[in-house]
Amino acid sequence: MTGENLRYVEGEIKRACERAGRDVSEVTLIAVSKTKPVEMLREAYEAGTRDFGENKVQELIDKIPQMPPDVRWHMIGHLQRNKVKYIVGRVCMIHSVDSLRLAEEISRESVKRKVETDILIEVNVAGEESKYGVAPGDALDLVRRIAPLPAVHVRGLMTIAPFVENPEENREVFQKLKHLAVDIMRENVDNVTMNVLSMGMTGDYRTAVEEGATCVRVGTGIFGGRDYGSPQP
Repeated sequence: MTGENLRYVEGEIKRACERAGRDVSEVTLIAVSKTKPVEMLREAYEAGTRDFGENKVQELIDKIPQMPPDVRWHMIGHLQRNKVKYIVGRVCMIHSVDSLRLAEEISRESVKRKVETDILIEVNVAGEESKYGVAPGDALDLVRRIAPLPAVHVRGLMTIAPFVENPEENREVFQKLKHLAVDIMRENVDNVTMNVLSMGMTGDYRTAVEEGATCVRVGTGIFGGRDYGSPQP
């Protein structure tokens, strides 16, 4: 079932790219595997997935040694500074950097471990109080402050759009993140690129792709419902 779901999502991404006149190779599908057993991750791996996203540090570091070494791990959840040391050098990208202090800790650990760490700036485009992320108007200033830090590279932006029944309601959110990335890129800040736009989840990834997403984070659409609490979207 996981393999079938994966192929369906990949097909939907391809069709969204065709509608937008994009090449499907521009979009990375990240399988969000939080709360899922390693057996399901292995099914996705066997079906061709190499990019996996986790929200919690402990779950991430538990799963890494149980999966093949060519898996590309993405930290997509809120990251506390005291947990940075556990994942630096073990993930290919941290999507959820929303403060200078967090970036400084990532830099310190990266220097200590002699690794380079790619990060995304998390932007709270919709201004939801329940979400992490910097306000759009503060994103450029944060990027400028992070840019000089050693061993850290700002590769783009990430946002978590509101949960909505109709994905069209989030189109403007994705458009705003894309425009913000373009505006930041025009500033030509050293050590900063805006090549990555991490936006779109199970309910709205098609719309996100149409609006320029280069990473979509799909969990339920691949693995089915979460294994905790109330039903998830």
